[in-house]
Amino acid sequence: MTNNNHLKNIIKILEQKYPAPECALTHENPWQLLVATILSAQCTDKRVNMVTPDLFKKFSTISAFATATQAAVEGAIKSTGFFRNKAKNIIACAKALESRFAGRIPQTLDELVQLPGVGRKTASVILGTAFKKAEGIVVDTHVRRLSHRMGFSEQSDPEKIEQDLMKIVPPKKWIDFSHLLILHGRERCSARRPDCGNCEVAVHCPRIGLPA
Repeated sequence: MTNNNHLKNIIKILEQKYPAPECALTHENPWQLLVATILSAQCTDKRVNMVTPDLFKKFSTISAFATATQAAVEGAIKSTGFFRNKAKNIIACAKALESRFAGRIPQTLDELVQLPGVGRKTASVILGTAFKKAEGIVVDTHVRRLSHRMGFSEQSDPEKIEQDLMKIVPPKKWIDFSHLLILHGRERCSARRPDCGNCEVAVHCPRIGLPA
């Protein structure tokens, strides 16, 4: 496992490299972010950002999604993959928001994870990005990979990785920490060909060059 000094150094370097880390999913409000995050499962953020502008023109409100047909939503999101299940969850989520939360996005993790299609990762994305609330750490494929390579966690389950990270990352860093690892994972620490030779945090990485 990475010691605290290595972790602090890695965070400091990545904060200097990415001074304004933010969510890569394009959105204008918490609901759009929630939909985009559901769509991002097994799909790139780039593809989601290509789909959502037209999607939100066709269905501009939560009510519009709640009354939409399954076929209509499927057709609008088909290129994101797993579109049938995603459409089902988005429609069900919209209906749940209207019936249980007066059409508002809840601002606690416990309430968010009760919504169809919303797990801890999605809930943490919404809380951190839309409401600046840190109740957890987002663990996507990049965060999972870098957490292994940098020695932050030896777990394979995202929720167990999150628990490991929450023990060592200061709570005030939880929101940005995920963004930093995601940005670094895309630019330097890719899955197949990590650019260790040019990696800004290589000197602090205990598993440099090793597979995840």
